[in-house]
This record gives sequence, structure tokens and C-alpha cells, in this order.
Amino acid sequence: MKHSAAEILQEYGPFPGVEKVGGVSFDGKSVWFASGDRLNAFDPQTGKPLRTIDVAAHAGTAYDGRHLYQITNDRILKIDPDSGEVLSTIPAPGGGRDSGLTWAEGTLWVGQYRERKIHQIDPETGAVLRTIESDRFVTGVTWVEGEMWHATWEGDESDLRRIDPRTGKVLEKLDMPTGMGISGLESDGGERLFCGGGNVGVVRAVRRPK
Repeated sequence: MKHSAAEILQEYGPFPGVEKVGGVSFDGKSVWFASGDRLNAFDPQTGKPLRTIDVAAHAGTAYDGRHLYQITNDRILKIDPDSGEVLSTIPAPGGGRDSGLTWAEGTLWVGQYRERKIHQIDPETGAVLRTIESDRFVTGVTWVEGEMWHATWEGDESDLRRIDPRTGKVLEKLDMPTGMGISGLESDGGERLFCGGGNVGVVRAVRRPK
């Protein structure tokens, strides 16, 4: 297993009225993040806030190319990013104990924080298709170029892990500085992994090793 310190490329925020950051997603232009009572978008080139959607946004956030998905308590909302309208909801697999969320392979992937699991679920019904086990509290989840990454956060320790999605085996680990936790996680499809700052209202970009 490769093991190194996380290289932080940039820190965005703090943002007006944002005390904590939950889920993080990327729609190809804007980074979206959940801050409890709304979704927020900013430009990752400039850090400038772009817009907000008033919707309860407690944990993971995802984007499928057309729609946003947001974990709200024990539900996952499907949202039209243009209008902000909630189009449909499905049950979240953890019943309110869910953390990260991402879209890959036509399905949603949901982190289970204290259960140390990641569930692949049907985006129409919420049915669990399969489960990957971790040995740490799971927060954010993302896929990039066929690789699966997830964040962990226990106490003051947080790291990013590239895992084998079939077995859950850890292939690579990036340690965050002590006290710098990761809530949500999303790749920009290139070298940046966007990491929610949890109880600190910022988003950090970490370099993804090639």
C-alpha cells in the first residue's frame, strides 16, 4: 500500500453564513456543498460563491450529469439544479446514519459513517445492490477514472483512501494534517479531490496522486 501525506492545493472559504460543510459534489463547472439548511455552489477557479438552493442538506451530495442528489435525514432527494425543485425521494440505506454520497456506474454510492461501510444502491428505489466494508468511520465517497476513493474521520485523524471496489482492500492512503477532518468528498475528474471541512466552513482541494 502506498502511504503519504495529503498535499493540500487550495482552501476555499469560509463562506458567508456557512458554519459547517457536509457533502461535496462537482458538476463540471461548480463545486456544490451541503451546509445544513441549503446547498451552495462556488467557482473552484476563483472561490467565488455562485448560488444557493434552499433545501435541507445534512450529509452527502452527488451529481449524475443532470441532477443533484442530497442526503436529508433518512432520505435521499433528487433535485433539479436549475430550478431547485425536489423531483423525487428514496430512503437512505442507513436510515439517517448516512454520510458520503457519489454517483458512478449509473448508481449511487452511500457512505455509512459508524457502520464503516459503503453501499451501492439503486437510484430509483434505494435498494442496496452491494456493500463494501472499511475498517474506519467512512465519510465522503467518490469515483475517478475507475478508481474508488473514500474519506475517513475518527477523532482528530482523517485520511483519504483509494480502495479496490471489489474487495475493499486499501491500495493507497493520504493522511490529512491532525485536526483537519474530511466530511464530503468529490473528484473534479482530474488531479483535485474536493474535501468538505466538516465543522469548519471550508472546502479544501487535495492533490490526487497519479
